[in-house]
Amino acid sequence: MKLTSTSFAEGQKIPGEFAFCVPDPAHHVCLGKNLSPQLSWSDAPAGTRAFAIICHDPDVPSKGDDVNQEGRVVPASLPRVDFFHWVLIDLPVAVDTLKEGEFSNDVTPRGKAGPQAAHGARQGINNYTDWFAGDNDMRGDYHGYDGPCPPWNDEIVHHYVFTVYALDIENLPLTGKFGGPEVRTAMQGHILAEASLTGTYTLNPQLGA
Repeated sequence: MKLTSTSFAEGQKIPGEFAFCVPDPAHHVCLGKNLSPQLSWSDAPAGTRAFAIICHDPDVPSKGDDVNQEGRVVPASLPRVDFFHWVLIDLPVAVDTLKEGEFSNDVTPRGKAGPQAAHGARQGINNYTDWFAGDNDMRGDYHGYDGPCPPWNDEIVHHYVFTVYALDIENLPLTGKFGGPEVRTAMQGHILAEASLTGTYTLNPQLGA
């Protein structure tokens, strides 16, 4: 399989319009357009009955003590964990392209509705659900796509891995609230092929934001 995008190229910076946050000289960051990127895939194997898409950032700090704190940095040596930005399942086999902005076209405080989505697909919650849990203005269940917003004081550039999975079942056996880990578990034994596309993003001006 092959996964491509007109929104960004493999290994290149993701443009700001696809990000949750963009740089702001006065306040470090401000909210972005948060558009979901265009994606197209091809060469799915015979027997494919549905697709799933996951976008995750493997470079998220495992501890938040230094995150976005004045006079401090998030050290490159800090262990990193996965942060899921998009979980999309049960895409019909006839679908091989997602349009720019089709699954997100703004930042939605207090979360986005789900799990029902375009094409009869379902979207899980992303990790902004956890990130904003203690914020009275922003907390809620964030279904679907929400783009990059890495710490503005992180010493490393973050990577955003978009992966499309060709599955041998039409619907994953998931009910209620689900996220990236649950989808990864449910897909085990059903993945016929997969393809990934990785973009980069930083809000740290010292890293070339």
